[in-house]
Parts: sequence; C-alpha cells; structure tokens
Amino acid sequence: MILKGKAWKFGDSISTDLICPGRYFHLRSNLPELAKHVLEDADQEFALKMTRGDFVVAGNNFGLGSSREHAPTIIKLAGVSAVLAKSFARIFYRNAINVGLPLLECDTDNIEQGDEIWVDLGTGIIENKTKNFKLSAHPLPRAMLNILNDGGLLSHIKKHGDFKLD
Repeated sequence: MILKGKAWKFGDSISTDLICPGRYFHLRSNLPELAKHVLEDADQEFALKMTRGDFVVAGNNFGLGSSREHAPTIIKLAGVSAVLAKSFARIFYRNAINVGLPLLECDTDNIEQGDEIWVDLGTGIIENKTKNFKLSAHPLPRAMLNILNDGGLLSHIKKHGDFKLD
C-alpha cells in the first residue's frame, strides 16, 4: 500500500493532550467534531490547512501521556494517512494500530514541513519526493498490516473472527 501526501512537522514529546486538547472533552462523543481540533495546541493551523492523505512527522516519544484512544482516532478521522516519528509511546502505538492509523518509526530529521512524502507500508520505504531521497522505517509486521488493511482491530475481528491476524 503506497500512501502519498505532504509532511506536517512536529517536534519531540507530542503528548495526547497536544493531540486531543482537554478543553474539548465535551466532544468525546462527537469524534468528527473533535477531529477538527486535532493537534491544535501543537499547531493552530494544522487541522484547518492539512489535506486528507497528509502525514504527521515528529521526533521522539510521539503520543506520550494518557492512554485514551481519542488521540489516534481523531488523527485518523482528520484524514492523516500515517504518522512518522523517531519513536512512539507504547500505548499510543497499540491504540493507533487498533483504530487503523499506520505508524512508522524512522529518522525524521531530514523531512521538513511541506515535503512531499510517499510511504510504502509493506516495505517501510519512505520517499521524500521534494528532496529526492529515501529512508527506511521499521516495517510493520504482517499481523499489523492485516489489521490496518481491515480498518482497525474491531473491523479485523468482525471480518475474520477472534485471533486471526495473518
């Protein structure tokens, strides 16, 4: 699966509170509306200016903080095709895969805001079309790719039954 979009660059330690601002707690039952505020506290223009298919690109420890599924869910609902980061908080990583949001760990230092990026989820190859270079991410295991291809863990279980991951 090849994903294409432009990069939206963020730094290290982007917490679930920056992804999903607490002042919008009242929107938890209206996730499409909550998604309109995704990453607002890290970049006020992100949700307004990003285009469906774009990438969130970050540094270390993306998604640290509380373990609520709202954070990866609203990133996905906003139209982000994947998150590329140097590292992810463990619970955020699992929640993201469970809701069908691809995450790739890679060196993001040479990706800048606005760069055109192509990502092959199957191989973990990331192409920066703007700067004409490739880098490798840790490829996702087949079981996780299957979950993502089915739209998340719940959809995967509905389609295949419990515990059929490959």
